[in-house]
Amino acid sequence: MATNTTICPNCSTQNPGFAPTCQRCGATLFHSPMQPAYQNQPVQQQIPGADKKIVAGICGILLGGFGVHKFILGYTNEGIIMLVTWLVGFVLLCGIPSMIISVIGIIEGIMYLTKSDEEFVMTYVRNKKPWF
Repeated sequence: MATNTTICPNCSTQNPGFAPTCQRCGATLFHSPMQPAYQNQPVQQQIPGADKKIVAGICGILLGGFGVHKFILGYTNEGIIMLVTWLVGFVLLCGIPSMIISVIGIIEGIMYLTKSDEEFVMTYVRNKKPWF
């Protein structure tokens, strides 16, 4: 006969009923009719700010010359610099500065995507490193 309790995967505390969180440590509890409660696995928590990594990386690769990836990360001044350089270079200087800025955007996009979530957040979200 099964009891109506759930064992916390973090602190092993028995929690009554189908409580969503552990009463002792606050961990999220999962209830599945297919597996016993003691087999529940802890959930991998996403690092705040890591959700911008993929969006900024893809925008850096595809739209790097326009500085879209800089705006996504909150670097408004750097985004404006890239956008103005791309526009002025395209209109007045035969596109050479535009190509250089686009290559910089591609490099930065690849750098964003190759970093771990922790490293990305520490470098670009918390420490606010605007270039490379």
